[in-house]
Amino acid sequence: MSRPLLTLTGTELTFGATPLLTGADLIVREGERIGLVGRNGSGKSSFLKIAAGLIEADTGERFIHPGATVRYLPQEPDLTGYDSVIAYVRAGLAPGDEDYRADYLVEQLGLDPDAAPATLSGGEARRAALARTLAPQPDILLLDEPTNHLDLPAIEWLEEELASHRGALVLISHDRRFLENLTRAVVWIDRGTTRRLEKGFAHFEAWRDTVFEEEAAERHKLARQIAREEDWMRYGVTARRKRNVRRVGELQDMKSALKTWRGPQGAAQLAVSEAERSGKLVIEARKVSKAYGERPIVTDLSIKIARGDRIALVGPNGAGKTTLVNLLTGALKPDSGEIRLGANLEIASLDQRRAALKPDWTVAEAIAPGGGERIEVAGQVKHVAAYMKDFLFQPEQARTPVHALSGGERARLMLARALALPSNLLVLDEPTNDLDLETLDLLEELIGDYAGTAILVSHDRDFIDRTATATIVWESDGVWQVYAGGYSDMVAQRGSGVRARTGAVPPVAPDKPKSVQPRQKPAQAARMTFKDKHALKTLPGEIEALEQRLAKLAEDLADPDLYARDPAKVDTLGREHARLEAEKAEKEDRWLELEEQRESLEGR
Repeated sequence: MSRPLLTLTGTELTFGATPLLTGADLIVREGERIGLVGRNGSGKSSFLKIAAGLIEADTGERFIHPGATVRYLPQEPDLTGYDSVIAYVRAGLAPGDEDYRADYLVEQLGLDPDAAPATLSGGEARRAALARTLAPQPDILLLDEPTNHLDLPAIEWLEEELASHRGALVLISHDRRFLENLTRAVVWIDRGTTRRLEKGFAHFEAWRDTVFEEEAAERHKLARQIAREEDWMRYGVTARRKRNVRRVGELQDMKSALKTWRGPQGAAQLAVSEAERSGKLVIEARKVSKAYGERPIVTDLSIKIARGDRIALVGPNGAGKTTLVNLLTGALKPDSGEIRLGANLEIASLDQRRAALKPDWTVAEAIAPGGGERIEVAGQVKHVAAYMKDFLFQPEQARTPVHALSGGERARLMLARALALPSNLLVLDEPTNDLDLETLDLLEELIGDYAGTAILVSHDRDFIDRTATATIVWESDGVWQVYAGGYSDMVAQRGSGVRARTGAVPPVAPDKPKSVQPRQKPAQAARMTFKDKHALKTLPGEIEALEQRLAKLAEDLADPDLYARDPAKVDTLGREHARLEAEKAEKEDRWLELEEQRESLEGR
């Protein structure tokens, strides 16, 4: 077994009067991949900060192997004191580290190296912190929600980057697919203590449920034993004469254990207020186009959305997903084309920026904007405090201002507002941000059971797979394509995931950093990776398949009667032909590059 690099034992931490950690342990060995999981508020981030040496536990021991290097990614990085992004990233390098890693990561994460930190958005600041954390290639990476504010191409790129990292990794994330792809062990923080599973996250939830079932059985067994002992105390023959002091003491101990037993933290109770049924046709878009200046956002999009559909919109940051949602829901007028909304539509929206929450509102004011102590949800009148409890807020938090809430609490509060509104069309823009896995489960069930229609914008692949009946994917500026099913279905039909926009993060990292030196010619390449060899082998077949599809499309377009019969089909086939031509050219360029690299290596 590899040597331990970092050890935490007996960690205890209390905030105010509330114990957060009551005996948490962590061992990180060389090269391990650990997922750190637990409910919102269970202490994951605090435990990771203790591991990083940023805060001290009340009690417990922390051991770091001499010479081991640790880097920590915070949820809210501080870039003050630096003149530029690249200066901030390079400041994270250790003596002896080369600057090229910093330059490479800044470019890969789509950042302007000369930008002033004060001008960065929250997402850009987060990506800068990610570059600073990854640049030194430390022995231990401690990452707190690294996928926040990243789009799908960036998330898939980050998976490749972390998979190739030789050091150990401890990861907090709400992204199931990300956890499944990267972890080989799970540490679960539950009610102040930790449990460890020596398997990846894919096995965690079944194991967790088994633990809860065994605990419930033990509690039931203890309650029955107490009942038997109390019966003996009252009616036992010996008890009538002289009570057994030892058994009386044991009974009191059992009662104390039952009284102080802490069950699993309650799950959020999600219910949606449904309005009257909408018409069968919810939204119809006909040749809709929208552009900002010279840049097209949507071009000639036609789509019908029927009652009960769950439509996911996916694409890189900046592709125009929010603009497309606003067009489809009538909040924004198209430059050309027509949007027709169905009858009796009642729309409830969740904004990814949580902009509908004013910082000075209290939790109670956010949930019941009109004031009062009661609110109607899903046909039932509830007290505001009871509805707060459904979303894991305590009664004493009713007067807590929004700005004092954590990211997870703000996410739950925004859900509480959106789901309380009567609706038959749910529009959820990045609803998974900051939600724990259990609340995500409930949200997925709610969307599945919802009688209305849902439009979902998300970068969470697992969430899309579990909820969507169709996926609208960004193909290039202005071009959107509809695929049946969720994200995995789309990838299977399309042959690839979501592509990055030009100048943004590519889905797969190149072997060499482009920011420091130009891309090496094949004659200078040091090696071919397994992925390169696989691509060299499979690309000719993919190119041949594309040629066959292009030939069929050309044959269809050559039909002189097609335009008269179905002009819309001519337009669709033409756009598909152009897309496949571009894809074929890209694959041919890649094959030629790899073939030259292979010949160069064999000629050495």
